[in-house]
Order: sequence, then structure tokens, then C-alpha cells
Amino acid sequence: MAESDRKVGVTAAGRAGALLERLPAHMRDITARLGEAFARRGAELYLVGGSVRDLLLGQPVTDLDFATSATPEVTKAAGAEAGADSVYTVGEQFGTVGFVFDGLSVEITTYREEHYPTPDRRPAVRLGTDLVGDLSRRDFTINAVAVDARDGTVHDPFGGIADLERRIIRAVGDPRARFDEDPLRILRAARFAAQLDFSVDRPTLAAMRAMGPQLERISRERIAAELNRLLIAPAASRGLALLQQADLLRYVLPEIVPMAEDVGEGRHKNIWHHTLRVVEQSPPRLAVRWAALLHDAAKPMTRSVDERGEVHFFGHERVGADLARRALRRLRQERALIDRVAGLVEMHLRPAAYDDTWTDSAVRRLMLEAGDLLEDLLDLAAADVTSARAHRQREAARRIAALRAHVRRLEEEHALAQLQSPLDGHELMAIFGRPPGRWIGELKDHLRELVIDGVIAPGDKEAALAEAQRWMAEREGEGQLPAR
Repeated sequence: MAESDRKVGVTAAGRAGALLERLPAHMRDITARLGEAFARRGAELYLVGGSVRDLLLGQPVTDLDFATSATPEVTKAAGAEAGADSVYTVGEQFGTVGFVFDGLSVEITTYREEHYPTPDRRPAVRLGTDLVGDLSRRDFTINAVAVDARDGTVHDPFGGIADLERRIIRAVGDPRARFDEDPLRILRAARFAAQLDFSVDRPTLAAMRAMGPQLERISRERIAAELNRLLIAPAASRGLALLQQADLLRYVLPEIVPMAEDVGEGRHKNIWHHTLRVVEQSPPRLAVRWAALLHDAAKPMTRSVDERGEVHFFGHERVGADLARRALRRLRQERALIDRVAGLVEMHLRPAAYDDTWTDSAVRRLMLEAGDLLEDLLDLAAADVTSARAHRQREAARRIAALRAHVRRLEEEHALAQLQSPLDGHELMAIFGRPPGRWIGELKDHLRELVIDGVIAPGDKEAALAEAQRWMAEREGEGQLPAR
């Protein structure tokens, strides 16, 4: 079996038979009940979209989407008969009725097609008449496969299964027409390529480039949501490369166009290729991936060359943090994400400066300044090693590993320190006016046990004093303490 097939699990064609049997038991039961309820009303019902694609790829199915010939009113009656716990009709004007079955959300949409009768090109939805017509208005062939909810018959009028086997993203019909209907599909093509590690076929890629200006019709929030999904995908670097290849960055992330156009002139590496590697090597956490994408974005504007021909990017981390804030604010991302990404970009060089001469105080200072960014910062620093020279990679990896170990040791020591008696020996002698003796160790051990058990909070001297006074009074009453 080829490597590409191993990534998917097995080929899509191998999963085309008995697809419904591959659903989890509770989903299979819901599908069967709905299929029968619609059939009794003389209506068709097909499982469609991402759930079918994921079944074909052998991936987990998390929700169920259906298409039907029934009107929304008939759909509501059939869903109730099938045992839905509740119904929601927010999308009913677009032909969609939602149900909840034992906590699982199910959406059923009447066959439909969109047309654009007004100058502002807002889509108007009208009900369609057949399954093929409904599938023809979907974005990509891999999402235009349907499975009969009753007998499991697979309908694939646009060759989606073959495209899954070939690992290809291909628009249904005329790609320009599909992208004109909803320009966000241009970004969705790159996002699916990133999620599935697929290629985009040439006509679809050409249409992405040609239709790029239409992305200006799309809200920043929708664009941001697609970029977020792309960035945390398994093959995010492929999706980003597609955005650059199709000349789409100028419409969605103009702030990084100078970096993407950098060709690595002079004695420094290609910034864009390095960035894609860092994204690829970083963990798929949204803030880390955004920071990986933006950490060197300010290098083109901070480049300088000294008298020896050495290239420098002085202050690019600070300029980059400002650039990150501007870009994410423009995309109307959440404030917490903006602050986190900007903080990571500004500090991304700090861990790389670590060596064996760093004192505990220096590491504590980094820990304090990074705060809850520390783990993300260390992961970003580890990913930011893309040298082609093996010994440099090993040295950088060793440096970050040593810093992690240093941080862990300090954290463990701090945790142990927090689990000590809030009052030390000198304080106890002053409080009780007694000289050194075994009593101090016994009392400190007693207070420490109460801290470990959670009776006294770490550092709570007031509670510790009250307990110490009680303990001493009890021991004095029992004659267990020597005379003062």
C-alpha cells in the first residue's frame, strides 16, 4: 500500500460498500429511524456532506447531516415520529430543520439551490426537486457524495469517491461558478487541503487565483474562522502554501505578504519556507500556530546588512508583536488570542538564548515574564529550529530540553516550598519565647502535614499561628514541653 493510502487508512473505494454499517451504533439507529419515518411519508432521505466524506476516509463521524425531498413541515413531523428529543428551526427559512437525539445534533435540509437575483449578490434559497440538483450546488466533489438512509445506496454523480482515492480537492462543476456563489469556498479549498493533506486540482486552483478578489465580499469573521481551522489542521503548511501559490494572502493576511514574497537574498534563509516549517513542527494549538506563522513576519521591514555582509533583523520580535496585534484585530479575533499571540511573538527569541550559564534567577525571571505563556513559548522555540545542519538541530534541541528541565526543577522546588510550614523555626521561637529544641521540628512537621492535607493554605501564617498556639497549649497542658 502506498504511503498516501496509509495516511487515509484504506482507499475510499474500499469503504463505499455498507457505509451505514460503519456509523457508531447510536448514529446508525437514528439514521434508520429517520429513514423509515421519511419513507412512510413518501420522501427521500440521504446522508450527505462531511459525514459521508469522513466515513469514506475511515475517520470519526461527529454529526449527521441529511438532505431530503420533504418540505420543512414534513421534516418536522418525521423527526418527531423518529423520536427526536427536541427540534430547532433557526435555519428553516433556508430549508434546514435541526433535531437533537440523545444529545446528538442532526440537521435535515430540503433539496435546494441558491440563486442571486439582487445586485448585492445575497443568496436567495429556493427549494430544489432532486438529489443530483442538490449535490450540484455543493462546493467540492468529496463533499457531494450521498448515502440513502434506508438501504445504504451510494450516490456519487460527480466522482467524489475517485477524488478521495486520488487525494484531490476538486470543485463541483465549474469552479468559478462555485466560488462566485460563495467566495469563502476559495479558503475552504485550502482548509480542506490542510485538514486532509490533499492537493487541489489545476482548474480549481486556477479559479482560486482568478476569483481571489471576491474574498473582499466576505466578512472578516468568516475569513478568520477559516484561517483558524486551517492553522490547526494536520497539514497546515500545505494550506498556507496554497494561499501563497494562489495569491490569496493579499486578501486575507496582507500583513505577511512581504514575508511570503521573501526569497532569502543574501546570507540568510528564506523566511517564508522557514515559517512553513515552524508551523508544521509546532503543536496544533491555535495561539502557538498563529505565533509560528507571525513570529518572523516583521523581518522584511527590519532587515539590515553590516559591513561584513551579515544580515540582521534587530527588533523584529517587537515589531512583529505589533504586526500580530494589527493583523488579528483586523480579523476581529478574540482579545485573549490576540494578546497571547502577540506575547509569544515578542518573546520567541528568549528561550533560544538559554545556555548553561543561566542562573536560577535568570530562569525564574523568564518564567515570571512569560507567565501562562511559558509552555506555549517553549513549544514555539522548539519548533523554531529548521537548520539543514544536523548538528545545529541537535544543539538547539538540547538547549530547549535543558531549559525545560531547568524550569521543571524550579517548579518542583517551588511546589515543595509551598508545602512547608508557613512558620519557620525563628518565627516560632519568637512567638513562644522558647529556645531551640525538638519541639520546633515537631510543630513544623505538624503544620506541614496540615498544609499537605489542605487544612491550612500554603503561606497562611495567621491560620498556622492559631493552630500552633492550640498545639503548644495542648502540649504544655500534658507536660510534654520542657520549661522555658
